[in-house]
Amino acid sequence: MSRLQFEFGCRGLTLAGSLDTAPGVTGLLIVNGGNEIRSGAFSGQSQLAARVAKKGFPVFRFDRRGTGDSEGENRGFRKTTDDIRAAHESFRAVAPQLDRVFAFGNCDAASALMLQSGAGFDGLILSNPWTIEEGSSEIVPQHSAKAIRSRYAAKLKDPKEILRLLKGGVNFRKLTRGVVASLRSTPEPSGLAEDMRRGLEGFAGKVHFVLAGNDRTAQLFESTWDKNDPRIRRCEGAGHSYVEPEHREWLENQILAALRS
Repeated sequence: MSRLQFEFGCRGLTLAGSLDTAPGVTGLLIVNGGNEIRSGAFSGQSQLAARVAKKGFPVFRFDRRGTGDSEGENRGFRKTTDDIRAAHESFRAVAPQLDRVFAFGNCDAASALMLQSGAGFDGLILSNPWTIEEGSSEIVPQHSAKAIRSRYAAKLKDPKEILRLLKGGVNFRKLTRGVVASLRSTPEPSGLAEDMRRGLEGFAGKVHFVLAGNDRTAQLFESTWDKNDPRIRRCEGAGHSYVEPEHREWLENQILAALRS
């Protein structure tokens, strides 16, 4: 197994790609979201690719137009159809043994795959899909309301924290913000969420949802979706990027299970 760096074309522009080689006939293509580059935050996607490839599955990553080492302008996740299609074609060209290709996307990368009705892949692994419309007044806090409530409940059970409160050692402005955040109601489903739902209805391949339990983006997505959908898997306590070792391992295991399905 090795890692190859190369370039491929998209609408007359040059995009950068990376391939972690492996002999398997099922491959994984990682779609980056937002302004994220193909290595991921703190090289998270690069490390994930190496671990999955060691299990026998080739992994392809790429920089969308306007991100990382790729040319062009980043026009947002709604306009990534050509980027994803070009990456998919390039992956199959450099790994001709592939019978199936699954796509993994986190946040708005998952949304893009849903909007594109699976973008021609054989399976989708959709993590914390983004459902907030551009220009919406909805603010996504760092922690979910559930996580905030749990944190303050734990503090109220700690005698040291109660003593701090009585001695005036608590920032009441911060406390008020936390209480307000814990009571924040869930917004109505957006038009984006409905577009994503309709897009996915046109996909005949395998679908796997993975949701981080402490991520507000995942919470908002779940509020628009059937919570009893058997395709959903939840990682309790995980944040948006699965940064803790046990959460990274959980995500890797979910991806491997999908690839083996």
